[in-house]
Amino acid sequence: MAEKSQQSKKREKDVALSHTEEQDVRDNQSLNSVSLYAIVHREGLEELQRPMMSLWWSGVAAGIGISLSILAEGILHHLFKDSQYQFVIENLGYTVGFVLVIVGRLQLFTENTLSVILPLLSKPSVNMSFCIARLWLIVFAANMVGTFLAAVFSYTLQAVPPELVEGMTAISQHYAEFSVSEAFSYGITSGFIIAAIVWMKPSVKHSQVLMIVIFTYLIAIGNFTHVIAGSTELFLLVLQGHISVAETVALIGATLMGNIVGGTGLFALLAYGQVVREIER
Repeated sequence: MAEKSQQSKKREKDVALSHTEEQDVRDNQSLNSVSLYAIVHREGLEELQRPMMSLWWSGVAAGIGISLSILAEGILHHLFKDSQYQFVIENLGYTVGFVLVIVGRLQLFTENTLSVILPLLSKPSVNMSFCIARLWLIVFAANMVGTFLAAVFSYTLQAVPPELVEGMTAISQHYAEFSVSEAFSYGITSGFIIAAIVWMKPSVKHSQVLMIVIFTYLIAIGNFTHVIAGSTELFLLVLQGHISVAETVALIGATLMGNIVGGTGLFALLAYGQVVREIER
């Protein structure tokens, strides 16, 4: 009798819906944390299984693509150089490359600080750790090659008009002024934000571009450091003799570690921690 009473109460709480209405509810219901985890986890496994050359060329393309952020910033810096809102406007350009790379599903190192880590947290193994190290090494090296090529195209090969290169150089100077500790600290915030974008993507299918623009604009306006986009700035300065190779390596290394700490050490662990009891059932 008690069981029948509970079932009766449950029916009273439920809303009677047709099959079509039930489908509409399912289609529009927000994903819960476990669903988000499962989607990002599966994407990470797929990335780990991709051939080495596919990862490499996708990573090179991502490095070149992310450099459009610096080009767009340089263009806006040049166009609004006399405006009191120059800083606010020019940083909108920073979002361009991220939209291209993330929506285009190119291999960006900082995205992989979350997606490929979740499978390791679920089932830790030496083989999984090796696969992640392999992917990270390939993608990071490919991203660096891509951003360096973009800097060479822009300045050395003069593929970008001189006045726009001046704008790109001007907006790059702030990065070179950071100390190694600042590059690391600001990189933590940036790494956390990029990991958050990866986590939120499945929930915002129809507004991904807006979500990417909002959060990457936050990176730009806050002067946080992103190792891939920032490497384009540093390579551009190196080619012009504004900073040394040693300074560039130090800043890239510090930012890299900061992005990993923010994306893997903070966000990935928090994302896993909130669902671990549920996925173990």
